[in-house]
Amino acid sequence: MEAARQYNVHEAKTHFSKILEAVATGAEVIISKSGEPVAKVIPLVGKVLRTDYGSLRGRITVADDFDDLPDGFAEAFGDEADEPSGAAE
Repeated sequence: MEAARQYNVHEAKTHFSKILEAVATGAEVIISKSGEPVAKVIPLVGKVLRTDYGSLRGRITVADDFDDLPDGFAEAFGDEADEPSGAAE
């Protein structure tokens, strides 16, 4: 991996468009003031491309007790029963 290009503040102002183009292609750029690095410009993470339903299968997990409320939780919100709404009595 190539080392990040370093610009001082004046260079960064002068070449800002060039810096943005480099970052857009995946480069990281360091901005320095008086020779000391003060900021790193990095590319944003791209959008997730979903090609079909289930494209995130295996990447997301839901705990078995996801729908279970902790003790006292329902009462804290004014529900007398400590059961999920719609539960058969």
